[in-house]
Amino acid sequence: MGKPNNAPRVAENESRAVARHIRTSPQKLNLVAALIRGKTCDKALADLTFCERRVAGVVKKALESAIANAENNAQLDVDRLFVAEAFVGRTLVMKRFRPRARGRAAGIEKPFANLTIVVRERTEVEAA
Repeated sequence: MGKPNNAPRVAENESRAVARHIRTSPQKLNLVAALIRGKTCDKALADLTFCERRVAGVVKKALESAIANAENNAQLDVDRLFVAEAFVGRTLVMKRFRPRARGRAAGIEKPFANLTIVVRERTEVEAA
């Protein structure tokens, strides 16, 4: 007598990795995520290696984790993987204040974001 198992959140031919609480705004993170969407994994890794944005290193680490998950957990062929989805979600926002003139204060918001990367193995039909 226990709870029934949840259905898997990813298909058999895909794997995912989630990076949580990344200290950047979701808008900035989404620019880098859009850079790799739909690309093969080796091309996406090369693009992230030479991307000059600060958050590109975190995205690269998450992509490498998704590739490792696909190889070790789902036994997928690494050479046929591509980035099927890369989406960004908003998470907590730290609120700080900055002292201003005449005893006032101005609010500062320091946002965080979550990143989810889903890699999928290409089938012969998609490759053609």
